[in-house]
Amino acid sequence: MSGIDQQHREPRVIELTIDQIHGYAGNPRRQANPEYERIKASIRQEGLDQPLVVTQKPGESHYVLLAGGNTRLQALKALYQETGESRFYTIHCLLKPWVEESAVLLAHLRENELRGELPFIDKALAVYEAKRLFEQELQVQDLSLRRLEQLLKQHGFPLGNAVISKMGYAVHRLLPLIPQALEAGLGRPQVEKIRALERAGGQYWVEREVGNEAEFADIFATLCRRYDTPDWTVEPLRNALENEIADATQAPLQMIRLTLGALLNGGEIPAYIPDPSEAAATTADTPDAASDCDPPRVECLAPQGTGSKGTDLPDGQVTPESPTTNPPRTAVDPLGPLRQSAFDSAAKLAQRHGLGDRIIPLTDQGIGFLIIEVPDPALKETLDPDLLGQVSMVWWQLAACAEITVAPLDYLIPHLESDSVLYRALVNQDAALLFDRVWTLDPGQIGHQLWRQLTDADWQTLLALMKTYRQLHHEAMMSGHPLWT
Repeated sequence: MSGIDQQHREPRVIELTIDQIHGYAGNPRRQANPEYERIKASIRQEGLDQPLVVTQKPGESHYVLLAGGNTRLQALKALYQETGESRFYTIHCLLKPWVEESAVLLAHLRENELRGELPFIDKALAVYEAKRLFEQELQVQDLSLRRLEQLLKQHGFPLGNAVISKMGYAVHRLLPLIPQALEAGLGRPQVEKIRALERAGGQYWVEREVGNEAEFADIFATLCRRYDTPDWTVEPLRNALENEIADATQAPLQMIRLTLGALLNGGEIPAYIPDPSEAAATTADTPDAASDCDPPRVECLAPQGTGSKGTDLPDGQVTPESPTTNPPRTAVDPLGPLRQSAFDSAAKLAQRHGLGDRIIPLTDQGIGFLIIEVPDPALKETLDPDLLGQVSMVWWQLAACAEITVAPLDYLIPHLESDSVLYRALVNQDAALLFDRVWTLDPGQIGHQLWRQLTDADWQTLLALMKTYRQLHHEAMMSGHPLWT
C-alpha cells in the first residue's frame, strides 16, 4: 500500500501476528514498566481488553505501535513463547494511517504520560527528540522554543515555554553531569533549584570579578559530578559551591551564604556584609548593640541614581524613606486559599491528561478555575479507546468541579473565545454540541474508565479537588460570601 493510498484510508481493524508488529524504538519510557507483571497476568486471564493501535510507515513491510502498547506487546510475546497458544500470537489491531515520525513519538509520549507519570528526564528527552524530528520534517536548522511550544500544542501535548526551557537545561546541561540522580527520578522542582543555584553562583563569580563564566561553569560541573547519587539532594551541592567561592575570594563563608541566599530569593548582590569578628569588635562596647539572636544585616546594591523605595542622593546612593502612615488595608477574600488549592489540583490533573491549556485560574470567582474549551480533537486520532475514554472522563470531572453548566453565564462568557465549542454550547444552551465533541460514556463506565485507570497520584489529586469543592461551598454558606459575585 502506498503512502498516499494509506493516508486516505480511515482507521480500520485488521488481524496481525505479533511477529508483524514492532515496538516503537523511540518509546519515551526507557525504564521497565513496573506494571509489566500485572498487565501480563491480566492478558493471560482475559486477553487484550483493547486492540493495539498500529501504523505502517510507507515502504516498510512491518507495522509499528502507535500511541503506546509496548508493554502489552512485550507481554504477548512472552506469553506466546511460554504457552504456544495462538490467542497470544494472532491479534486484532486498529490500523491508523502513517502521518510523520514526530506524530508517532508524541503519541507515545502522551500515552505514557496518561498511563503513569514519566520521569522528568524521560519526558525532557522525548520533547527534544520531537524538536529534532520537527526540524527534519520542516527543514529548519534550529526551531525556536516558541515554535516548538506551538507544534507540541498542535500535537496534543501542551507545554509552556518555561517548562520546555527547563527540559533543555536538564537534557543538555545536567544529564552529562548527574545521570544517576536524573535516572532515579529527579524532578522538575529539583532541576529548577540546580539551575537557580548555578545562575546565582555564576552571577556572583562574574560580577565580583572572581573569574570568567567558563571557569565557573567548569567548577560547577565538577561539583555536580561529585555529588551525583540516586538519592541526590541540593544541600551538599550548595554547601560545596559556597565553600568553593569562599576559598576563591577569601571571603567569610557566612557572607557567601547570605549573598547566594539573597540572589536565590530574587535580591541583589549585597554591597557589604561585615566579617563576624569585625562586627563583634565594633559593637562590644556599644550599649544599644543588637543581640546575638538578631539576624545579620544585609544591604543590597540598588541601581544608581534611582530607587523604587528611596530618595535619590547626589552620589547615586539610595536612602530608605520612612513612611509616616500605615499602608491601607485591603479586603481579604476568605475563599481565596481554597480557590487556589482547587486550581492547583485541577491544573495538575489537566496537565497530566493533555488538557493543561484547557483551564485557567479564577482567583476571585467560583471554584478557582474555569474550563475554557473541549479536549483537543487531535487526541481522537492517536489515543486508543481506553485512554480517550479516560481523558474524556477527566474533562467532565473538571467541568463538573468548575460548575461549567450551572454557574451564572455572565461570569463565564468573558473568559471564553467566541468561536470555541464551549462558548457556542453554553450561549445556545446546546448540550448536544458538547456531547458530540467530548466523548461521553455512560455512568456505568466511570468505575472502569476513571476510578480504575487513574494512577494513584492522579486519584489522590482528583479526591483533593472534590474535597476542596465541598469545602468551598461549605465556607461560602457559613461566611455568607457567595461563590459567584
